[in-house]
Amino acid sequence: MATITKQEMLALSGDEAIAYAVKQSDVDVIAAYPITPQTIIVERISDYVNNGEMDTEFVCTESEHSAITACLTAAAMGVRTFTSSGSAGLALMHEILYVTSGCRVPVVMAIVNRALSAPLNIHCDHTDSMVERDACWIQIYVENSQEAYDSIIQAFQIAEDPSILLPAMVMLDGFILSHTLENICVLSNEVVQKFVGTRQIPLVRNHEGKLVPFKLDPENPITMGPVSLPNFYLEQKRQQEEAIQESTQIIKKVHNKFAEISGRRYGNGLIESYHLEDADIAIICIGSTAGTVKTVVDQLRARGTKAGLLRIRTYRPFPTQDVIKALGNVKAIAVMDRSHSFGSQGGPIFHEIRHTLYEVPERPYITNYIYGLGGRDMPPSLLYEIYEDLEKILKIKRVENPVRFLGLRE
Repeated sequence: MATITKQEMLALSGDEAIAYAVKQSDVDVIAAYPITPQTIIVERISDYVNNGEMDTEFVCTESEHSAITACLTAAAMGVRTFTSSGSAGLALMHEILYVTSGCRVPVVMAIVNRALSAPLNIHCDHTDSMVERDACWIQIYVENSQEAYDSIIQAFQIAEDPSILLPAMVMLDGFILSHTLENICVLSNEVVQKFVGTRQIPLVRNHEGKLVPFKLDPENPITMGPVSLPNFYLEQKRQQEEAIQESTQIIKKVHNKFAEISGRRYGNGLIESYHLEDADIAIICIGSTAGTVKTVVDQLRARGTKAGLLRIRTYRPFPTQDVIKALGNVKAIAVMDRSHSFGSQGGPIFHEIRHTLYEVPERPYITNYIYGLGGRDMPPSLLYEIYEDLEKILKIKRVENPVRFLGLRE
């Protein structure tokens, strides 16, 4: 069993914590374009490179589309790469996100969640990354800046695992985490570099029948992302599905390995349960809101209310079986979405949860709350309202209003 290593405490914002983790992770190429509230990440990284603290090729591109393309091509050549973005910047990357996963190159990207225009808004909601949930990127949402630091380090090892080879996003809430100072426990450079290791390149068979490294190399030519006609495309997409499903075990494994040296755990790496063992009512959410929910749960528990929380940490791949097991005893559930799927019934997490629980023999009552769009605050008083609604649902034994906009002025 590994021993928890000595750590240093630093006062860092969420953006700075991301940059510090990247500095320690022996990244070869970083390409980025600034966008609020992500800009501080690449500003700090450029400082590290300029000061000689990072031996990294730092590329300032003319757009986010170019940034992700530069990372894609660098990763395809076998090196470790990183970028970061959010909101309109992530939307501009949309085309290349699919190319990156389809080429099976393990780019790691930090997303500082910010609302999409119009109207123009620079504050937090999760619409930007939820739009990309089908791009075959691993998606990890963090609760606080400490978890952001830890998750970036883990993401390199997860994405680069030879059995996975898929890109990964780590999401943190814009301004709520990105610009808020927090005490962050950081590992030494040596410990982090040993943890992430050197990227291992698997062997594949090329057009000549030779086993060669899976990277772009003139000495051993292969093709990535070629034209794929109907008689091959479906099989290639199925391989991506198999890889991202397999990543659930790798995420757990890497999470546990990191916990052994850091002493920090986030549930099992996929979900985090909080007082769910005997809970009658529970909230499901992602991101920083979970921290406030935990405080409300503690206060309700002190009053004798059997309340709980399920935080989804890994949204892609969606941890179906873990969610079913964690909610086994819960009778009424409120799913909180900081984004909305316009024209459908509710938000994307709500859709996932209802779909996941559809075949469960004794399904709980499920309701949805759209909240916090554009950075709207989520005070404890509104969370109390949710738990009160759940208690009412248990009494009347039905859900009268399955989708509500929480805190809406009407």
